[in-house]
Amino acid sequence: MPEHIAIIMDGNGRWAKSNGLMKLEGHRRGVEAVRQTVKAAIELEIPHLTLFSFSSENWSRPKKEVSDLIGLLKLFIRRDLSTLHRQGVRVKIIGSVVGVEDDVLVLIADAEKQTENNKNLNLVVAFNYGGRDEIVRAATRIGKKIEAGGLHAEDITVDLMSANMDTAEFPDPDLMIRTSGEQRLSNFLLWQCAYSELVFLDCYWPDFSRSDLEDAIRQYRLRDRRYGGRKDELPS
Repeated sequence: MPEHIAIIMDGNGRWAKSNGLMKLEGHRRGVEAVRQTVKAAIELEIPHLTLFSFSSENWSRPKKEVSDLIGLLKLFIRRDLSTLHRQGVRVKIIGSVVGVEDDVLVLIADAEKQTENNKNLNLVVAFNYGGRDEIVRAATRIGKKIEAGGLHAEDITVDLMSANMDTAEFPDPDLMIRTSGEQRLSNFLLWQCAYSELVFLDCYWPDFSRSDLEDAIRQYRLRDRRYGGRKDELPS
């Protein structure tokens, strides 16, 4: 079983359009799909689940849609936090804080604090997140340490870079799932997904179910993961 699953939750707007509904309703149904996916991950004993909720590029969407998305995030935290806490879910938000409103930052901090000791599932929510931005921020942290004299350029390694990523405390995703039929990473976990298995599903995110999750896991378990080497050369 994969230890860490990451999901690009794509297709809310297209789902709404195909059902003759407003885009906001697609995002609302997408939140319900999040609830069901978290429940399934706990039952399947997946330790880490990362969800791409709002990218740093999403700010360029129409103001009304951005406002609706932020509002749904606030509502999700306020309404679902107690349930997540009872389920033993630890909430962790990754991404840049630049440009994020103070009330959202307070909600995020409260969610992380309240659930910090939970053990059943690490739910990592990527908000105001971009993979390239994350790499730049990690490089900036390292650069400041070099300027301060605590590091030298030759000290920079893959492990050091990983330790300065937003996801430093979690293993890299074993499995990356994207819904809606699109087949690209869209600037999500670019560093961490170097050797992730990718599964692309045709369903829109609001229709994503436990059976879709299990189907993606089945596909993952059929893959031959070699990490750039030959199978007979990998350590047992």
